Amino acid sequence: MNKQLIQSNADLSAYSTYEIGGKAKYLAAPTTIEELTSVLEFAREQELKPFWFGMGSNILFPDDPKENMIFISLKELKETHIDEKGWFVSAGMPMSHLALIGLASGTSDFDFCFLLPGTVGAGIYMNAKYYNRQICDILDTAFYIDLNDPNFEVQSIHVDGCGYSYKNSIFMNNDWIIVGAYLRHPDVTALEQGIREVARLEQVVEYQNPSALPNFFKYYTTMAETWAHDNKGEVPASFKSVVDDRGSKFHFDYPSCGSVFKNNYDFGEPMGKVVDRLNMRGTVRGGASISSWHGNMIVNQGSAKAEDIVHLVEQVKKSVNETFGFIPEEELIIVEKK
Repeated sequence: MNKQLIQSNADLSAYSTYEIGGKAKYLAAPTTIEELTSVLEFAREQELKPFWFGMGSNILFPDDPKENMIFISLKELKETHIDEKGWFVSAGMPMSHLALIGLASGTSDFDFCFLLPGTVGAGIYMNAKYYNRQICDILDTAFYIDLNDPNFEVQSIHVDGCGYSYKNSIFMNNDWIIVGAYLRHPDVTALEQGIREVARLEQVVEYQNPSALPNFFKYYTTMAETWAHDNKGEVPASFKSVVDDRGSKFHFDYPSCGSVFKNNYDFGEPMGKVVDRLNMRGTVRGGASISSWHGNMIVNQGSAKAEDIVHLVEQVKKSVNETFGFIPEEELIIVEKK
């Protein structure tokens, strides 16, 4: 195995939109499935526990990571191609890229992906959703590696077998690493042009650290505006509504993971309103606070530690349970510490 694949003492905060996390003893960012397999073999040989993720937009890394863990970032798996079976996209492709490719190929089917700060693999894992559209609407077949398979061979599963529901899937209940998928597109000829057009835009618009939310926001809004300018068109109203909606909630102004808790539809109110009823907006712990503009966001004000975020998460859970009689379920994935 190429030993350069494995980084030592890597700063996890650079891999998370929370910009929180200590030094990982082992971290890898494979660019191909073959490299990923090599990393998994290394982990097995060294008896390390793999933890895989995409852009780190739904992850809270610990301040003091376990030494027997290897963190695997999949955001460099960005291959996309069209073959006789359809449109293949690797797990590390940003969801927002799908929206741009859809825009450049004349379909609105992928508009809901615009400014979703995660990768295709993560979207498939949790059935990423924006209002009435979700990843299962565009997924045909997902490809994954089962960590219990001694050969780490790539396997496939059709969307009908993925057990999708609200922010839930078969992937969340198994040790499977999603490596890519075939997605549905209504016009393959137009899709080819769309992929080429977005590749051109990538050469025009500069992109810095994608895990920093202000950079992410600026990059993708600029990409959409550049496409509109170059093609003498306009940014679609659906894109603008996402900018207005998420911008009004300051989703990209401070390091965060977006929504911390899943909505409890049995209760009948979104978690943001539930927290509002408890008057918990603005509650501070160390360098973290419950957002003053959205009750279901906990933000890093610049110096937050993982323990600060966890404290506020537990405080919300305790208050909701005492007042409303249920314990909210985290959407945020909290990685165990040493």
